[in-house]
Amino acid sequence: MLELIMILYTVYTLIRVYVSVMQIGYISEEKNGEAVLMSQDKFRVAGEYAIRKERLGIVSTIVDYIMFVWWVTVGFAWLTALLGTTNSVVDSVIFLFGFMSINYIIGLPFELYQTFELDKEYGFTKMTPKLYIQDQLKSIAMFFILGGAVFALLSWIVINVSNWWIWGFVLLFSIAVLVNVIYPTIIAPIFNKFSPLEEGELRSSIESMMEKVGLKSDGIFIMDASKRDNRLNAYFGGLGKSKRVVLFDTLLDKLTNRELLAVLGHELGHFSHGDIWKNIGMMGLLLFSAFFLLGNLPNELFFNMGVEKRAGVELAIMMLLLSLIGFIFTPIMSFISRHNEYEADKFGSEMGGKENLVSALIKLVDENKSFPKAHPLVIFFYYTHPPVLERLKELGYDASAVNEMIKPLEREGIFRFLDDNK
Repeated sequence: MLELIMILYTVYTLIRVYVSVMQIGYISEEKNGEAVLMSQDKFRVAGEYAIRKERLGIVSTIVDYIMFVWWVTVGFAWLTALLGTTNSVVDSVIFLFGFMSINYIIGLPFELYQTFELDKEYGFTKMTPKLYIQDQLKSIAMFFILGGAVFALLSWIVINVSNWWIWGFVLLFSIAVLVNVIYPTIIAPIFNKFSPLEEGELRSSIESMMEKVGLKSDGIFIMDASKRDNRLNAYFGGLGKSKRVVLFDTLLDKLTNRELLAVLGHELGHFSHGDIWKNIGMMGLLLFSAFFLLGNLPNELFFNMGVEKRAGVELAIMMLLLSLIGFIFTPIMSFISRHNEYEADKFGSEMGGKENLVSALIKLVDENKSFPKAHPLVIFFYYTHPPVLERLKELGYDASAVNEMIKPLEREGIFRFLDDNK
C-alpha cells in the first residue's frame, strides 16, 4: 500500500513539474512577442515575473515531494518516537502540532523569498518585516487556539467513534461553512482595517445594484490593502447576515466609478447565480471524498511506515495526502469556476455596462502586472478564471484591435477609447 501511495504521489509531482516547465517555455517565447493589453516593457516584465514565480514553484514542489517521502518512510516514526505519543486526544494534538510546525518551518523560506525578494523586486508588495512578523504571530496564535480545538475534536472522533471519517467530514465541513460566516466580521479585521464607504454617489449606486439582486449586506467597506500590496481587488464576503461588500483601497485609486460598478456587477453575478453555494458544495464533495478514501487506510500502511494506527498519525497522513486528492478534482473545479466567471462577466456587463467592464479588466491586468497568456495545460489545471483575452472575446471585444487602439496613448488615458468614464 505504501508503495502504491508513493507511486501516485510521484506521478502527481511529475505532472505538476511538467506543467510548470511547459508554462515557463510558453511564456519565455511569448513575452518577447507582440505585447497585448499593456505596453511592451510591462508585457516583458510581467512575463519575467511569471517565469520566476513558476521556477520558485518548481523548487517548492520538489521540496514538498522530498518531505512527503521523508514523512512516510522515516518522519512519522521519528516524530512518534520523539514525542512518545499514546492514542489520547492530548497526545494526538501535540503530534499534529509537531507535524504542522515542521512543515511550516520547511515552507517558510519560500514564502520569505516570494514576499521580500520576488514581489519586492517587481513592486507588488509593501510588506515590512515588522508587519510580516505581526501577521505571522497573529496567524500562529489563531492556529494554536482554533486549530488546536479542531484537532482535539477530530482526534476525539477518531478515537471514540466508529466510521469516524463520516463524522469527521461533518465536523470539518460545518467548520468550513462557519468560517465563511465569521470571516468578514471576525477574522479579516484581525489583519486589516475596514472603514465604511462614505455616503455619496458611489455608495448609492452600489446599494441600488444590491437591491436589484436582493442582496442584503452588513455594509460596504474599504480595506486598507495598500499597506501590504499594490494589487487591485474587490469581493463579497460572508454568508447570511455577515455578508459585506469589500473594496480594496487600491481599487478605488485606479478605477473610475463606472468601472468599479461593473466589477461589482460581476461579483453580484456570482451572488445571483448562487456560485458561493456551488463552491461550498464542491468543497464538500472534495472533503467527503478525502475523508472516505483516507479514513479507510489499511493497517498495513501504518505497519510499513513503522507506526501504530493512532489518531494523530491518521489525521497527519490525511493532511499530507489531501493535496493529491485535491489535484484530482482540480481540473473539474477549475472548469466549473471558469464557466461561472463567464456568466458573472455577462451579468456584470449588463449591470454596469460592457465597455466599463472591459475597461476595468484591462486596467486590472495592467496594474496587477498579470501576464495575459498561459499554456493550455496551466489553464486546464489551475485557472479558476478564464484568461483575460478569452473574457474580452466573450464580451465581444477583439483583444488585438483593442491593443492597437491603446498603443499610442499615454498611460493616464489609455482607456478613454472605450468610454469617457471620467
